[in-house]
Amino acid sequence: MRSMTLNEIQDEIIDDFELFDEWMDKYNYLIELGNQLEPLNPKHKNNEYLIEGCQSKVWLHAELDNGSVKFTADSDAIITKGIVALLVKVMSGRKPEEIKDADLYFIDRIGLKENLSPTRSNGLLAMMKQMKLYGLAFFVRDE
Repeated sequence: MRSMTLNEIQDEIIDDFELFDEWMDKYNYLIELGNQLEPLNPKHKNNEYLIEGCQSKVWLHAELDNGSVKFTADSDAIITKGIVALLVKVMSGRKPEEIKDADLYFIDRIGLKENLSPTRSNGLLAMMKQMKLYGLAFFVRDE
């Protein structure tokens, strides 16, 4: 079975969010996604993996595995954990070049940015930036 492309996963997320009319339901779905997130190794829950610019604590770990970047993450806030779970779902298992060049259009399409507080929105941007930096770092290292 062929794996889904980055854009196919984004389109699937957009479809999933369209099932909900109310933002409370979408938040509940985000919380559910956060609860399904693969656990982050406790040794990565330290300042080295903490994302700067997030109001709550978000840890993001990336490793290169057979040419693909595998992300694991965690947060001490339930909504934020759901947001990082979405990003991990889209970006994990991709080639570094794909990550550094990714157009994450699903965030606008599901209305996430306008339904987050400014500090959470900044945190979201910080998470996306950190993932792209990992992609770039692994891409450069592979050249």
